[in-house]
Amino acid sequence: MDSEQETTLPSSPPTQIPIIPTLAPIPVIPPLAPIPLPQPTQNGGLGIPNSDSDDSGTENDDEMVDDAKGSNGLSPIEVNYEISEESRVVRERHEKAMRELMLKRRAAALAVPTNDNAVRERLRRLGEPITLFGEREMERRDRLRVLMAKLDSEGELERLMKANEEGEETGREGAGEEEEEGLEYPFYTEGTRELLEARVEIGRLSVLRARNRLARARRKRDDPDEDEDAEIGVALRVAEGLVLDCSEIGDDRPLSGCSFSRDGKMLATCSLTGVAKIWSMPNLHKVSVLKGHFERATDVKFSPVHDHVATASADRTAKLWSHDGMLLKTFEGHLDRLARIAFHPSGKYLGTTSFDKTWRLWDIEKGTELLLQEGHSRSMYGISFHPDGSLVASCGLDALTRVWDLRTGRSILSLEGHVKPVLGVSFSPNGYHLASGSEDNTCRIWDLRKRKSVYIIPAHSNLISQVKFEPQEGYFLVTASYDMTAKVWSSRDFKPVKTLSGHEAKVTSADVVGDDFNTPILACDADAQCIVTVSHDRTIKLWSSRSSNQERPMDIR
Repeated sequence: MDSEQETTLPSSPPTQIPIIPTLAPIPVIPPLAPIPLPQPTQNGGLGIPNSDSDDSGTENDDEMVDDAKGSNGLSPIEVNYEISEESRVVRERHEKAMRELMLKRRAAALAVPTNDNAVRERLRRLGEPITLFGEREMERRDRLRVLMAKLDSEGELERLMKANEEGEETGREGAGEEEEEGLEYPFYTEGTRELLEARVEIGRLSVLRARNRLARARRKRDDPDEDEDAEIGVALRVAEGLVLDCSEIGDDRPLSGCSFSRDGKMLATCSLTGVAKIWSMPNLHKVSVLKGHFERATDVKFSPVHDHVATASADRTAKLWSHDGMLLKTFEGHLDRLARIAFHPSGKYLGTTSFDKTWRLWDIEKGTELLLQEGHSRSMYGISFHPDGSLVASCGLDALTRVWDLRTGRSILSLEGHVKPVLGVSFSPNGYHLASGSEDNTCRIWDLRKRKSVYIIPAHSNLISQVKFEPQEGYFLVTASYDMTAKVWSSRDFKPVKTLSGHEAKVTSADVVGDDFNTPILACDADAQCIVTVSHDRTIKLWSSRSSNQERPMDIR
C-alpha cells in the first residue's frame, strides 16, 4: 500500500553529450608529373620535347598525365604553347637592343686611328666609301669604329687584322714621305730664320708703340686740363649727328668689303665679281679698278703706312696693289678660300684667314709666308691686329675667339662665350678691349686684363658681319649686320648712339675713317666723323657729320 502510494519525484532531463563527427581521412595527393621545359617550334610556339624514343618511360609518363587530368579529361599541360604577336615583337626588340649594346661595347674597346688621313685609308682598305656627303672628321671616325665592331662580331677578324696591318704599313710609308716632303698641317715646326727676324722686329716695334700709348694715357690722366668724359661726350654727340652724305653704286654684284686709306682721302671696295675699286673722297669718284682675281673678292684693306691695297679672294690668294691699280705681289699658299685680311700696324706684314682652318702671316716686301698657324676646329673668318702690333686676334666658325702673341707664337687667350660662329673682331685703341661680333646677333666686349667678357650687346636682329672701333681714341664702336643696318655704340657704357638705316639688303662691311691717335681726318674735316658701309644692294653709303656751314646736298648716283 505504501509502495503504491509512494509519490514519484520529477526527474531532471538527462544531460546530452554533443557528438563530434569523425573527420574524413586526409586524401593522399599523388605526386604530379614533372613539367617538361618548353622549346620553340617552327611556328613560333613553345612545345614539349618528344619522348617517343624513350620506350621505357612512355608508360610512366602516360600514367602521370592521366593522374594530372581533371574531371573534364583535359590536361593542363598542352604539347605546344602559342605566343602572341605582341610578345614576339617585344622579344625581337629586346634581342636587337642587346645586340646593339654588345656592338657598342665592342666598338668602345677597339683602337681607332685619330688622324683623318689614317681613317680614310682604313675605310678604303675595308672597301667602304672614304667619306659621305656632309660628313665631318669625327663622324667619319665613328663610322669606322662601328664598321670595325661589326666585323669583329661577325668573326671576320682576319680581314680586319689584314686591313690594320696594311694601314700601319701605309702609315709608316706615309710618315717616311712626310719626313722628306714636310708635313702639310704640322702642330709644331721649326721656325725659319725669316720668322725669327720678324718676331724680333715685331717685339721691338711693339715695345715702342706700347710705351707711347701708355705715356699718352698717363698724360691724359695727370693733366688737369684733360677731361676724357667731356671728350667722349663730344665724340658721341658728333656720332649722333651722322647722316647719309653720299650713296654710290659700287658694282654689278653685291659688295663684300670696304676700307678707308690712312688719311681718309681714298676708299677701297670689293665685290663678288672679284674686282676691287678705289674711290676718291668725299664725292666717291672712281679712281682705279683692280682686276686680277678669278673668284669673288671677300675683303679689301688699305695699308696703314702706304697707299697700297690688299685684297682677299675665294681663289685662295691674296694680292697687293698700288692705289693706281698696279699688281705688286701675290700671296699663295692657302688650301681653301680666304675670308678676311688685315695689315700689321707696321705695314710690313699681312695677316689672312681662310676656310682651311688656318691664318697666315706674310712678309709684304718679300711676298713670302712667315707663319702658318692652326688653332680653330672649324674655318677661320675674322682677324685683327693689336694697335701695339704685339698681338693678333682670330675668330672662326667654331664660335671661338683666340688671341695670339706674335712675339712667341703662343695662344695666350681663348675667349669662349658666343654660341654661334664669330665673324668679326676688332681691338680698341685703348689696348685692352676687344670686340667680337657673331651670328648669335650679339657683340661681346672682352677685357684682356680680366680675361673675360665684360659686356654683351644685343646689337641686331640678324648676324653681325663686322665690328670696328673708332681708330683714333676708340670712343665708339660700329657694328654692321645682315638686318640691313649699321649701329654706333658708346664705348663708355655701350649704349646705342645712332642707327644707320638706308640699305635695302645685308650690310657686309663697315669702316671708320682715321688713324691712330691724332692723325687729321682730311676727307671729312677734323671736326667730323665719317663711316662707310657696303651692302648686298651693291651700294656704297657714306655717313658723315658736318658743321652747319659745311652742309651740302647729298650726292646720289
